[in-house]
Amino acid sequence: MHSMMKATVASLALGVATTSAFAQDLTGTLRIVSDMSNPAPRAVMEGMAADFDAMHPNLTVELEIVDREAWKTQIRNALTANAPDVVNWYAATRMTPYVDAGLFMDISDLWEDPAMADLASTKGAMTLDGAQWGVPYTYYQWGVYYRKDIYDNLGLSEPTTWEEELANCQAILDSGVKCYTIGSKFLWTAGGWFDYINSRTNGYDFHIQLANGEVEWTDQRVRDTFANWRQLIDMGAFIDDHQSYSWQEALPFMLDGEAAAYLMGNFAVAAMREGGLTDDQLDFYQFPTINPDVAPAEDAPTDTFHIPTGASNVDAAKAFLLYVTSPDVQSAINAGDALGQLPVNASASVSDDKFIQQGFDMLSNNASGGIMQFFDRDFPAEMASVGMEGLQEFMVFPDNLDDILERLEETRQRVYQ
Repeated sequence: MHSMMKATVASLALGVATTSAFAQDLTGTLRIVSDMSNPAPRAVMEGMAADFDAMHPNLTVELEIVDREAWKTQIRNALTANAPDVVNWYAATRMTPYVDAGLFMDISDLWEDPAMADLASTKGAMTLDGAQWGVPYTYYQWGVYYRKDIYDNLGLSEPTTWEEELANCQAILDSGVKCYTIGSKFLWTAGGWFDYINSRTNGYDFHIQLANGEVEWTDQRVRDTFANWRQLIDMGAFIDDHQSYSWQEALPFMLDGEAAAYLMGNFAVAAMREGGLTDDQLDFYQFPTINPDVAPAEDAPTDTFHIPTGASNVDAAKAFLLYVTSPDVQSAINAGDALGQLPVNASASVSDDKFIQQGFDMLSNNASGGIMQFFDRDFPAEMASVGMEGLQEFMVFPDNLDDILERLEETRQRVYQ
C-alpha cells in the first residue's frame, strides 16, 4: 500500500503543484503535527509527507505524529507556542474554540481556488463566521443499514418519505420484528436519531442554529422534531431496554433477525459482516424525507487539516492542503487498503465496496442541505453531554419531554453565555 500510494499520489500532486499559485517554488521547512496515530492512518500520513517532500526539492517536510486522544488536550498548547505549519483536527463546531481564540488561520482564499470546487458539499462544515478555517481529508456516511432479506420477504421497498417509513415500520412490527435496533447506553446513538429527524423536519440551518445556541430548546420547531420521533417510539419501533446496550451489544438483534435495521455510521458494516450477514442480506438507504421543503442534510463526521495563525511557512502549508484534497490523492488515501473511508473530493475514485460507493454517491449528489458532523461534534461539549442524556431519556420516557426540554434550555442559557 505504501509504495502504491506514493506512486499514485506523487503523480497527481505534481499536477496540482504546477497549476496552483500556492505551490510555486516552495522552500524552507514545512512542519506538520498529525494525530493520525493508528497504524493505517499513520502509514497514510507518513506517505503523504514523504511524497510532498519529494515533490519539492527545496522544501523539507518535518512530520510529528502524536497520539490521537492525547492530541485533544495538547492541541491548544501546540497552537500557541512555536506553532507548526499544519495540524489535524475536526470540522464544524469543534473548530470554534481555536477560531475564536485566533489560533486557526482564515484560508477562505484557498477555497476560491478552482481545484476546491469539488469539495463544495463539505464547505459548510469548514465555515464559521462566513470564512473557511481548514480543509477536510476524509469522512464517512451515516444512514439506515437494513436486512434486505427481511424487507424482501415482507414485500417492502426502501422508504423515501416519512409516510413510507411509518408504513414499512408497521408492517415489520406486524411480522413480529422490531423496526430498529439501537444501543443507547453511551448516549451518542440517540444523537444520530435527533440529527436526522431534526434536520429532516426543520432543515440544516435550523439544526446548526440550535447547535450554536441560537434557538431555545422549548421552541415549537424543536417540539415538532420530538413529535415526529415519538411516532416511532409509540409504535414500539425500537428494541426494548436499548439503554442497557452499547451499539455493539445491540447488533445481535439485527444479526438474528429480531430487528430489521440500524441507523448507524458505515463503520458498523464490518461488524455486521463479521456477525454473519452477507451483502445479499444487508443493504443501505438514505434517511427518508420528512418535510419536503427542506433539502437533505447528512451526518458525515469529517477529519480535517488546518493552518495555525502562527505558521512560519504559509505558502507551503496551503500547497499541502491543496495536495491533500486533490482527486487522485483523495482516491489513494481513502482506498480500502488505506483509510477505507470516503474521499471528500467529488471527482475522486471510490473503493468498490458497495456501502462506500452508496455513501459517496449520497454525500456527493444528494446532501444539498449540508453536512452535519454529528451531535457530539456540532454541539459544544457540555451541551452535547446534557443533550444526549435528554435524548436517551426521551426514547425511554417520552412523557418526560417538557422536563427534558426545560433542562436542556437551562443548559443552553448557561453554556452559550
